[in-house]
Amino acid sequence: MTEILNFIAENRQLIYIIILSIFVGVEVIGHVPTVLHTPLMSGANAIHGVVIVGAIIVMLNLHPENTLALILGFLAVILGTLNVVGGFVVTDRMLEMFKKKK
Repeated sequence: MTEILNFIAENRQLIYIIILSIFVGVEVIGHVPTVLHTPLMSGANAIHGVVIVGAIIVMLNLHPENTLALILGFLAVILGTLNVVGGFVVTDRMLEMFKKKK
């Protein structure tokens, strides 16, 4: 318990920033019109390519015997890839709605 309290005391400013960013994020997302929600979310999903690259870089620098970190890195790559592909699929489906029908 004292370790947790020491961690909170040492990182108080970072905790404040995280809490403030949560409130700002909720306010920003809460005021987005429903018409723009899907395009913004599909674009945000595509940004997860950064997660994929970061996970690959971290996995390359790990010791081969650190299996837990390798498994977590592998899961990050898989889930990030699914999110990127899903973002592009949603965007493609949205753009198909705006094409003129023959």
